[in-house]
Amino acid sequence: MKKNKSVAILAVVLAAVVLLCYYASIILSSTGKGEDKNISLGLDLAGGVSITYQVVTEGATSEQMSDTIYKLQKRIEAYSTEASVYQSGDDRICVEIPGVTDANDILEDLGTPGSLQFCDPDGNVFMTGEDVASAQAGTYKDNTGNTAYCVDLVLTDDAAEKFSEITGANIGKNLPIIYDGEVISNPVVQSQISGGTAQITGMADYDEASRLASQIRIGSLSLELSELESQVVGAQLGGEAMTSALKAALIGLALIVIFMIAYYWMLGVAASIALVIYSTLTIAVIYWFDITLTLPGIAGIILGIGMAVDANVVIYGRIREEIASGKSVYNAMRDGFKKATSAIVDGNVTTLIVAAILAWKGSGTVKGFAYTLAIGIIVSLFTALFVTRYVVYSFYGIGVKDEKFYGKAKNLKTISFTKRRAVFYGIGLACIAAGFIGMGVHSAQGDGALNLSLEFVGGTSNTVYFNEEYTLEQIDSEMVPLVMEVTGDSDVYVQKVADSTGVIFKTRNLNLEEREAFNKIFVDNYGVDESTISSQSISSTISSEMTSDAVVAVIIAVILIMIYIAFRFQDFRFASAAVIALLHDILLVLASYALVRITVGSTFIAVMLTILGYSINDTIVVFDRVRENIHNRARVSKKELAEISDMSITQTLSRSVNTSVTTFVMVLLLYIMGVASIKDFSLPLMVGIVAGLFSSVCISTNLWFDMKTRFGKVGKKK
Repeated sequence: MKKNKSVAILAVVLAAVVLLCYYASIILSSTGKGEDKNISLGLDLAGGVSITYQVVTEGATSEQMSDTIYKLQKRIEAYSTEASVYQSGDDRICVEIPGVTDANDILEDLGTPGSLQFCDPDGNVFMTGEDVASAQAGTYKDNTGNTAYCVDLVLTDDAAEKFSEITGANIGKNLPIIYDGEVISNPVVQSQISGGTAQITGMADYDEASRLASQIRIGSLSLELSELESQVVGAQLGGEAMTSALKAALIGLALIVIFMIAYYWMLGVAASIALVIYSTLTIAVIYWFDITLTLPGIAGIILGIGMAVDANVVIYGRIREEIASGKSVYNAMRDGFKKATSAIVDGNVTTLIVAAILAWKGSGTVKGFAYTLAIGIIVSLFTALFVTRYVVYSFYGIGVKDEKFYGKAKNLKTISFTKRRAVFYGIGLACIAAGFIGMGVHSAQGDGALNLSLEFVGGTSNTVYFNEEYTLEQIDSEMVPLVMEVTGDSDVYVQKVADSTGVIFKTRNLNLEEREAFNKIFVDNYGVDESTISSQSISSTISSEMTSDAVVAVIIAVILIMIYIAFRFQDFRFASAAVIALLHDILLVLASYALVRITVGSTFIAVMLTILGYSINDTIVVFDRVRENIHNRARVSKKELAEISDMSITQTLSRSVNTSVTTFVMVLLLYIMGVASIKDFSLPLMVGIVAGLFSSVCISTNLWFDMKTRFGKVGKKK
């Protein structure tokens, strides 16, 4: 690359760094302050609107309540992926939507859920809202070529045939749509409609079409609801949580930059530039796509930082190896990027599969995590394969050509991992067994196998109105410890009611004696009028359907990962070993939850998904080296196979350790500087990072070796 071109490229890259840093600082400085340029934050970080609905339908069953909650959750995901829905008392449903400061806007757009009926010309009901799979406002071109507005309907499979029969028998007649006893649309049947899709035309404008679509969507609920009350609630974690997370991220990035430069010299400088671009560009993309950011979403960003560093570590390790083999610096850079590409692409594609499936099947925080994870993967691929490449070549082009600026890989003595595989298997199984034993002991003691949070098991919502307004930090430091003494549990959620002195305390289920003790705290210490304290039981915010959706998503993702790895590596044993290693990591993290009694809440799902994506990427890099070292060897002896396995692990060992260390540092800082809920998230994540390193180095390749020698063609080379 010519010098002038190299200088120009570096100037453009540095200008991009400055502009992106400035842009990201504007976004972050205004986040949560209600300004135009900000990132949408979830209920845990910024608060939002809370709407309580009363169930009008008499004799509602628990199944109907559960079904309504799940469907309502799906409906409000149009406003935010981080919205939550849960049952309050026996006949109320609460909806909490983050990032909203005016409840009237949501109520006007969402509408009041009521009964929806599709009738024939004689007024007989032939279909209800439950038969509608989706309803969306849309546009089309009419006969004159002008834009017209409509509502596109997709019916369930059971309703499609019924709808076809009714429309076929009533061509030219009206089929009124009745919502809550009122005709909201009276379309004329133009022709028989089959295939399960239909279109309602004749809307005056897009707003009218959007309102009708909203009424049809919300009318498909199992129960009829009426609005009881609405209020704006504050953040559950407060500004301190966001501030501490940002400080931890900045300090972590600074430490990683220092480490990369100290370890890789000029290559480290290039990595640091790419990492800054990655971080700022990720923030910008999250803002551009209006993705709601919560604590689980931060997990996706952290994983992305780890993977962005990892890609550079893989490339630079390759370049140093090529220099050590006697190649010139330029040829080493060319071959290093070429040989590292397959491992980087395979590792990121498998993680992207996880993100795509979770975004498709997941709900709530799972979907939010999937979006941030996918963004991180795509941006990290861009920075690693393009930005880093051009920066490194530009350094060379301006005259930084001596190999001392890039380093040379040392000839490491091959470590015999395969000979110790029985010990490694034993260590992993022992740690997993300890977790199951711990769950059994706690279950026998009546404490539950895992320390499930309110998000999974529900609890009691207590609203207290004080004589003066308190900050969330004051509430956390002064009041929450007093509440914990009553409950004997650290699982306490706090929300402020906007424009009032009210504070909502969500705890585990309280009996009568505990509720009296709870009230006494605030009467004696804060002069609260006991008659203003109200409490009611609430269900879990993570429904069984949402949990099953997450489980199904993970299963589908694992199956697709196995198929992809088997296809790319032309060996199903690689895929099987990778999945078993993943299971090992997940069970070790579960063991940490059981033994340390870390609260299992929404962050539990985020942690498990983070480890799923992180660990598979780690394993792929090692497998890629095994594939390269065994290439063109039709048959090898068991001894040679062991040597190849040990050599491959040793060659990638520094990469595995360096990537794990940089990611671990980011999470450790979150643990040190974060509030209690962030600690509950970061501690098991640290366990998962260590478990992922152990399985990638000591478990996965050894499993493949055992499968290969027992179920493969192994013998003397021809």
